[in-house]
Amino acid sequence: MSDYESLRQRHVEDFLARIADHIERIEWTPERLRAERQERLRELVRVAKERSPWHRERLAAVDPETLREEDLAKLPVMTKDDLMTNFDEIVTDRRVTLAAANAHIEGLTSDAYFLGDLHAVASGGSSGRRGVFVYGWEAWSTAFAGFARQSLRDRLRDPELAALPDSAAAVAADHPWHMTSAPAQTFSSAFSEVHRFPVTRPVAEIVAGLNRVHPTILFAYASALSVLVEEARAGRLRIAPKRVTSTSEPLLPEISAAVEEVWGAPVANWWGTSEGGPTGVGCFRGRGMHLSEDLLIVEPVDDAGNPVGPGQTASKAYLTNLFNLIQPLIRYEITDEVKLLDEPCPCGSTHRRIDDIQGRLDDRFVYGGGVAVHPHLFRSALSRAASVVEYQVRQTPNGADVLAITSGPLDAERLGAEVAVELGRLGLRQPVVNVRAVGCLERQASGKLKRFVPLGPAPPG
Repeated sequence: MSDYESLRQRHVEDFLARIADHIERIEWTPERLRAERQERLRELVRVAKERSPWHRERLAAVDPETLREEDLAKLPVMTKDDLMTNFDEIVTDRRVTLAAANAHIEGLTSDAYFLGDLHAVASGGSSGRRGVFVYGWEAWSTAFAGFARQSLRDRLRDPELAALPDSAAAVAADHPWHMTSAPAQTFSSAFSEVHRFPVTRPVAEIVAGLNRVHPTILFAYASALSVLVEEARAGRLRIAPKRVTSTSEPLLPEISAAVEEVWGAPVANWWGTSEGGPTGVGCFRGRGMHLSEDLLIVEPVDDAGNPVGPGQTASKAYLTNLFNLIQPLIRYEITDEVKLLDEPCPCGSTHRRIDDIQGRLDDRFVYGGGVAVHPHLFRSALSRAASVVEYQVRQTPNGADVLAITSGPLDAERLGAEVAVELGRLGLRQPVVNVRAVGCLERQASGKLKRFVPLGPAPPG
């Protein structure tokens, strides 16, 4: 047995020893969750001040022994620029440097430990600047437990599902530096084996693999799900998953509805982030995703950083990772647009829920004169076109180019004109929207599809 495999087996054993506790945490009372967050927050700030030169200066006036969760609003916000510019001064393990982490990630061909017992991942850069994130031994186990516990709880509570073979397949990134695949590779075992099919492979190859495995549980990027549904409708994909999980990309309502129609399976969504791991995880029983409230503090805010309550869409969120002490992220800005849900979940969890994320601040198109366009304008029109299976919208100076994968005839001129009319109503002068059917869409290195591609900085008004 190789040194890596020996270490990995120890890590699997560590995960298995922890998972029962993490499943129990799903039903902790709000009071116990608050107590856990306060204890972990104080430990996080204590370690950050002791071992991180950057945080020591930034949090000089903060007393970790008396810090409360409600005091977070008084602390400064941390951005990805802050992290990447001051990386070596932020981490609490002096062995870790940005240069070493980058070299490790660039050399990865399969899952591997960094500096003996750590893991390093990189964000895909869809929000702009690339991010690098390092997890300690226990934090890596915790991250995977946070992802897995809702599915494991669901299986334990459903005798019919529990009686079926534990066969799972994933159509997503397969890179060992990506958060949606790396933990699953580390903790692969008879207990949680997943057959992985890189989303960048030809559709026919993915379909053949899924037909061979016939998974009970299917994980996939939302953009892949829409294609797989069409393959199932055409009779080429012959699987019958009992649970479907979408991850890494916005799960549009029409995709979720199509999955349930074709397979009759409930759909759960994951909001996984490189910064916080299992930030939000669906439960198959209720709408949206549960925040991992024992592991993270998520503050939905508006453009000015003011708190946003249930039912309102926040422009962004501040995330505090309570379980990864090696790289303290305290009020770290992430630009996903989230909306808190206020009603209790049928699954019985007390963790707050957010609605499925439909976009991020960076997806907005801003044109000359300050005309701002939310991606929903494009989604609304494109979702009505029955033959559009998948699409990508690229901003142009006076409109957009829409690339579409189709399952039948498409009246591209009419669809483009409809979208142009809506842009005109928002104040864009003489908008032009070109719609074109294509055979495939270009994906990022992570395998994710960046659905909305802006021009960059807004042109002068």
